Amino acid sequence: MKQNTHTGGKMSRADFLKYSTYGLGGLFLGLKVSELDAAESSPAPRTAAKELYESWKSPWQPEVPQRLSKITHELAWKGLSGENGRTMKMVDWNPQIDPALPPQMKYAAAAKSIAENAPLRILPGELIVGSATLLEAMHERIPILLSQSVTHTTLDFERILPLGYNGLRKQIRERLAAGTLDEKGRELNEAALLTLDAADIWQQRNIALLEQMMGGQPAEGKAFYQTIIDTLKRVPDEAPRSFREAVQSLWSMYAFLRLMGDWSGIGRIDRMLGPYLKEDLRKGVLTLDEAREILAHFWIKGTEWIGGFYVNSGDAQFYQNIILGGIDKDGKEVTNEVTYLVLDIVEELHISDFPIAVRLGDKTPEKLIRRIAEVQRFGGGIVSVYSENIVIEGLVKFGYPLEEAREFTNDGCWEAIIPGKTAFTYAANDMLEVFGKTLHLNDETPVDFPDFESLYAAFKKNLEADVDVWQGIIDPWWKDVDAPCTLPSIFTYGCLEKGRCFRGGGPKYNMIGIHYGGVSDTANSLLVLKKLVYEEGYLSLGDFVGILRKNWEGNEGLRQLIRTRFTFYGNDDAAADAMMNRVYNDYTEIVGRCKDREGVKRPCGISTFGREIDWRMQRRATPEGSRIGDILATNCSPTPGSDRKGPTSALNSYCKLDFTRCPSGATLELKVLPSSVKGENGVKALMGLLKTFREKKGFYMHVDVVDTATLIDAQRNPEKYPNLPVRVAGWSARFTTLCKEWQDMIIQRTQQIC
Repeated sequence: MKQNTHTGGKMSRADFLKYSTYGLGGLFLGLKVSELDAAESSPAPRTAAKELYESWKSPWQPEVPQRLSKITHELAWKGLSGENGRTMKMVDWNPQIDPALPPQMKYAAAAKSIAENAPLRILPGELIVGSATLLEAMHERIPILLSQSVTHTTLDFERILPLGYNGLRKQIRERLAAGTLDEKGRELNEAALLTLDAADIWQQRNIALLEQMMGGQPAEGKAFYQTIIDTLKRVPDEAPRSFREAVQSLWSMYAFLRLMGDWSGIGRIDRMLGPYLKEDLRKGVLTLDEAREILAHFWIKGTEWIGGFYVNSGDAQFYQNIILGGIDKDGKEVTNEVTYLVLDIVEELHISDFPIAVRLGDKTPEKLIRRIAEVQRFGGGIVSVYSENIVIEGLVKFGYPLEEAREFTNDGCWEAIIPGKTAFTYAANDMLEVFGKTLHLNDETPVDFPDFESLYAAFKKNLEADVDVWQGIIDPWWKDVDAPCTLPSIFTYGCLEKGRCFRGGGPKYNMIGIHYGGVSDTANSLLVLKKLVYEEGYLSLGDFVGILRKNWEGNEGLRQLIRTRFTFYGNDDAAADAMMNRVYNDYTEIVGRCKDREGVKRPCGISTFGREIDWRMQRRATPEGSRIGDILATNCSPTPGSDRKGPTSALNSYCKLDFTRCPSGATLELKVLPSSVKGENGVKALMGLLKTFREKKGFYMHVDVVDTATLIDAQRNPEKYPNLPVRVAGWSARFTTLCKEWQDMIIQRTQQIC
């Protein structure tokens, strides 16, 4: 058995022992000096790591509260510096997987090989142990098999956490003994047992490494390691008995999934962990400060892929989404001590790798709304919000039982799903392409619509045809698929019970959202045609189309006239918002005609997720004044620069849409000037924005408090801003890891004054 180990950390013995008396009931105790000083040649020494860690700060920001211990900050600096991510490896051993094995057995064999051979990483001072160390996993591939892994979902941690792996094993064995499964079902359940055994092998290797690290330690150091070892010997096989065990169990499950390349959102972490903390506090075996420290180490583990790999869209797009607050299936508010601990940790450590969405509803405490606003002021777009009433209502109208709709989380971005029961993906389309086809912008076909209604009818007919094409494409998806995906199948209700894998129809809900982008740009363009061509007769439709075909060449004056004269969607303008509503209502009605077919749910959504960058050279010039190559509206937000009347007006326009018609979701992005949210007045302004969003029935909103000037400087001088996070879409990323086009997209968002 090969065992690669990566240990490190840089801290003087004096510093460590100084902070080892933090009061964590024996969790932080002295470790051997040689271990603490093991990384003298670290690529990111302590001073540089600290500078990076603090590089997101700006002069306008309030002082960050210091609640966490120095060793915890050291580990955070280390993770954010990318030092851990740079130790990741590709598979470098011969796995010897029998190619004749059926898919799920191949997965189980790969899991065993990975569990036995993947490099381990345990850092001195870590309270939570287990690391996904293989580079293939970061590429959405199952290591060894190199097939597509499972992403875009939130798995069933909440059901399995109190059950433990041994509880799962018992259920699987009973199911196999009942003899009710067909051959494929038996294979999946038998592979599940083998995969759980592989997870145990990996756990035992981590325990062995801890025992090795414990050797030669003084008594206090031995006690530190023994606490972790005792925890790992129980969970995740057994049900947790304490908050500490619950946090470690959740991370062990999550980390092994990631080691296998499967990305999942985590879901409602406060509801999962809150009861354990409440009981520990009642018994007096743990304090809130101690619990915060433990949970902070969970958050630091979320940084372990930094420095390993990233794409144009940044270094944190791994779908590690967290949901806070909201009601449960019985209508009771979930918010608890863990909710606030999470926000404390984000405020202090500014780790953006777990994007957070808070569910705002009728029962949301005023204290929580204030706390969200306080944390949002620090920027990064890390904390976003749902208006849960409208999300739940839309899911119920779509066909979900109320109890399940109340449980909604997201898929790892922001589309609403039922956690632990949903296989989700989506089909992405551009409404501006449909609009361009209606006007024949890519050819010389004469265009003659005698009035606006005939033009609009032609556009709507083309949209119907385009949606029908996509419905047909979706029909065969997930039909008789038997892809290797055993571990996600274990963590999804319905798969083992039916004997069908995650991608083979096993989950209770199989969902492919139909998403279009460019909706607001299309509405703005129709508004211009209606006004200039049909109401004012300023020019003929044929002449206007000719101008667009030539990309506005020779007509810059007209283009600027349109851009300055017209009031578009995003300014709380009656005419503009009426056009947006008309396009939106027709689009959602067309998609809504087919809610479920061939066993696949097909909810409507509006999204771009950065595709506005990919689409920019395919799109033709538009009547709203854009040229080929312009980056236009993101998701359901206004066209950049067109929302000129402040964030409340943008929010009002957005909230005029009926989001119960769009159950997969649509999001509004706001970029707020930091100096406008200073002090108590700034907190109240952000609270007012959050309450307006909730009361006016938005769907999903993220507010990024960041200065455009800072972003421009970061683009020019990236070395000054290595840890400047920004909200991109369903995720946050460090700004300097985005490619220039993605950076430009963030920069050109309208700078709002709150």
